[in-house]
Amino acid sequence: MPPSTPYTVADVMTTQVVAVTPSTGFKDIAAAMKRWKVTALPVVEGEGRVVGVVSEADLLPKEEFHEHGPGMIERMRRLGDTAKAGSTRAENLMTTPAVTIHPDATLPRAARLMADRHIKRLPVVDADGALKGIVSRSDLLKVFLRSDEELTAEIRRSVVTHLFPLSHGAVRVTVLHGVATLTGQVKDRTLIPVAERLTRSVEGIVDVDCRLVAAEEGTGH
Repeated sequence: MPPSTPYTVADVMTTQVVAVTPSTGFKDIAAAMKRWKVTALPVVEGEGRVVGVVSEADLLPKEEFHEHGPGMIERMRRLGDTAKAGSTRAENLMTTPAVTIHPDATLPRAARLMADRHIKRLPVVDADGALKGIVSRSDLLKVFLRSDEELTAEIRRSVVTHLFPLSHGAVRVTVLHGVATLTGQVKDRTLIPVAERLTRSVEGIVDVDCRLVAAEEGTGH
């Protein structure tokens, strides 16, 4: 069994979310992005159901074509952008369907989705598609900001004491800058690689130096 329950999106997401509706105008969208220092906003309707996302990239065509309109050939090449350039409401500017994720998704899954879709923020929705929060790339890094002391305590509690109930007192755990070191003697040699693997799976650990030895090796018997 794993040493601890893996962190999920719900553990790190921001629950205070700024959103707009399909009828929100261009200037209000731009003002909200500037005020809240975000690069994308979920678009919601009804009971908070996410129907799209409007980002800086969606607003840029309007700014780009503000001073001089594109020529006919350019318009044909960029029909999507020129349509957005003439739009004033979120429902015409937004990207839909929105790429979303559920609160119980693991952090690696969220990171992989962001990387695959080349996006920095994901609306978090429930089973009905209602907005529950926002998770960003920086949120995914929160687990790596856990203190060395917190990580040490979790490894000792969830890994060492669990695997070595009789000899856990002979195992020393230290964590420095996210790197865990296990030293000492244990009774069962076969559990040493298990201890290393479980320690490596603790959220926030970046590397493991496992120096555990079996008791007979340590005593020379």
